[in-house]
Amino acid sequence: MKYDKFFALAKERGITDAEISISTSYSLSFSLFHGEIDNYETNTSSTYMARGIYKGKMGAIVSDVYDKNSAELFVNTIINNASVIENNDPVFIYKGSPKYKKINTFNKDLSKISINEKLNKLYELEKKIKEADPRIVEVQVVGFEESSSSNTILNSHGLKLTQKNNNYFIYGGAVASENGQVKTGFDFFFENDFNKINVDELAKSIAKDAYSKLGGYQCDSSTYKAVLSQDVVSSLLSAYINNAIAEDVQKNSSLFIGKLNQKVASRKVTVEDKPLARTLFARGFDDEGVATKNLPIIKNGILQTYLYNLTTAAKDGVESTGHGVVGGGSKVFTSTWYLEMKAGKKSLEELFKEVDNGVYITEVQGLHAGLNPRSGNFSLQSTGFMIENGKVTHGLDIITVNGNLVDLFNNITEVGNDSKEFISGMKCPSVIVKKIAVSGK
Repeated sequence: MKYDKFFALAKERGITDAEISISTSYSLSFSLFHGEIDNYETNTSSTYMARGIYKGKMGAIVSDVYDKNSAELFVNTIINNASVIENNDPVFIYKGSPKYKKINTFNKDLSKISINEKLNKLYELEKKIKEADPRIVEVQVVGFEESSSSNTILNSHGLKLTQKNNNYFIYGGAVASENGQVKTGFDFFFENDFNKINVDELAKSIAKDAYSKLGGYQCDSSTYKAVLSQDVVSSLLSAYINNAIAEDVQKNSSLFIGKLNQKVASRKVTVEDKPLARTLFARGFDDEGVATKNLPIIKNGILQTYLYNLTTAAKDGVESTGHGVVGGGSKVFTSTWYLEMKAGKKSLEELFKEVDNGVYITEVQGLHAGLNPRSGNFSLQSTGFMIENGKVTHGLDIITVNGNLVDLFNNITEVGNDSKEFISGMKCPSVIVKKIAVSGK
């Protein structure tokens, strides 16, 4: 009812289809340094995005206020923006999907947990990190972040959709030292059920990430058989799957051009976008109001689909896959929601035994600078460990891994059963690749 004036005025001024999206959010964050609160922030905000089609072009406006003057401002801005657009891409305000799956990713009990309870978890975490190992010389930080949001889409076709979600993120960083060598470690826990935090496990993991890197040195520069950790797989897979975005294919800037229903990875690789899975990332509709669905992208190495929003789907004469993400203006982008690489049956220890002698790469850095998305070539600063006689031995210092994404995903020979969920909206296991170039000494 509050937005009736906007829709009526839009119709009167010649905007054929109109939409308004309302997002409200709350965030809380605080952290400790040496037992003292060094940061505390809380924020509540609302954002209103209005879009409309005027003379076949899409105009838009974003505002943090909606008051008695907003309808006039929104309509005038939409018309002005649409009037200067020169491209002829088809644009849409969506009428709605036949059916939507109800998604519940909001835990009402989270907001009932007192600040003191949340703060006490951090004091406990800091204490247990210090006690986890004698080589831990400092706890750099422990922190807690909480957020909740509600997103509603209303349009002139009568569509009305709403979804709420909330979550928290607790993390810590530590410093380990031995024989003059210093290393840092980090880990986190991500949920919306406060009762699921296991402070003991998180503290041990943070400490281990630091002290396990001690004693490392450079390996010889060579080509090695390798195990890639879940973290490394998630980073590289995210970059690889971006090639399935239809807009990039249409602009001839994708590695998957002409690869639909063809082999793009090892038969061991199956990747699915699962927005309807029971996760914190679940959602029943995209930013354009299209119902989402669980969708195989790569199945046993074969590319199954490209990812579409309404505009790119119209260009290819297909239906949207429900991956539209509305930006700050009229531009609609495309993104995955919850990307999962199918796990295998072997444990991480069994992967090490299968490799026998090689490297275990646990982290890569600098993807923005070190990865060429057009060619797939990468050169990334990395950390990890040697694998000798099927067991992880010493750490690796100051190494670089080099290769090509297409070759890497085609060279996966085994997938582990140790899947890990990431706050980026991904779930990945460790994998074996039969060769990767490592630059060391």
